[in-house]
Amino acid sequence: MTSLFLRFLALFSLTLAVACDKAPPSPTQEQGGPALWQVERGALKGWLFGTIHVLPKDVAWDTPPIRDAMAKADRLVLEAADLQDEQKTLGIFEDMGRSPNLPPLEQRVPTKERPALLKAISDGGTSSQLLSGYESWAAAMLLSAASQQALHVSQDNGVEPVLIAAFKNAGKPIGGLETVERQFQAFDTLPPDAQSKLLVQTVNEAKGMKALYDRILAAWLKGDMEAIAKEDQIGEQPDPVVEEAILTARNRDWVKAIEPMTGRPFIAVGAGHLTGKDNLIDLLKDRGFTVTRVQ
Repeated sequence: MTSLFLRFLALFSLTLAVACDKAPPSPTQEQGGPALWQVERGALKGWLFGTIHVLPKDVAWDTPPIRDAMAKADRLVLEAADLQDEQKTLGIFEDMGRSPNLPPLEQRVPTKERPALLKAISDGGTSSQLLSGYESWAAAMLLSAASQQALHVSQDNGVEPVLIAAFKNAGKPIGGLETVERQFQAFDTLPPDAQSKLLVQTVNEAKGMKALYDRILAAWLKGDMEAIAKEDQIGEQPDPVVEEAILTARNRDWVKAIEPMTGRPFIAVGAGHLTGKDNLIDLLKDRGFTVTRVQ
C-alpha cells in the first residue's frame, strides 16, 4: 500500500459523499502541529502548508503559527480553487469519467484479481453494472470513495473549507495552482493498462485503508513528514506511468504556477505532494526558492 491514497483522497471524496452522522471521537492535537514552511524568492515571501483533504469532526489543526501565517498572507492558493464547487466537480467527473460501450469492469483486470474486485464492489454497496459505465480510473475513484465510509471522514471537515472561509471573511482573494479539469485530465489520459493497474491497486488498498488513514492522520498532526513519506515504501508500489501523470507532472506544473508569484500567498496542497521523489519542496528549491520549515 502506498500514499497514493493520501495524495488522491480529495478527488475520491468529491465523487461520492462519505460523511457519516455518527463519527468516532476525533484525535486530539498532538505536539508540533501540521507541517508549515515559509517560501521565499525575490518578491515572493509566502507559506506552503501540507493539508489533509478529508478529516473527522473537530480535529484541532490550526495552531498559532498557522493562524499567524494566514493573517499575514495576502491571498490563498489551493490545488484547485474550484474543487470546492461540488456540483461543478461532479459534472466534470461524469463528463470525463463515462464512455459508451465499455466492457464490464471485471473484464478490465487480470482474471486472478476479479474475485477481489467483485468483493470490493459488493462491500462498497454498488454494482458492477453501474461501475461498468465508467472508465477504469473513474470506477477506481468511486470504489475508493465507497470504502472511505468506514473512516467517518468528510471533506466538509477538511482543511480547505476552513481556509476558504477564513480568507473569504478577511476579504482576501482565493486562487488555484490548476483547475479541476486538469486534475481529472491527469487520470483520463492514462492508457488503459495503467488505468487497470490503478483499479487493481485501489481494490488492494481498500483492505487496509482505515489503518493507513489513522497512521497518516497521526503523523500529519505531529508534522512528521518522515512518517508520511515512509508510507510510500510499504507494500505495492504505484505504476510509474500513473505516478508520473497524476503526481510528478502536476508538481512540475505547480512550480511553474508558483514561479511568477509575488507578495505573500498562503499555498495549501495535499501533504503527499511534499514528500517523496520530485516532491514540490525539492522542485521549488531546484528553482532557487528558499524553503524553511517554520512548524
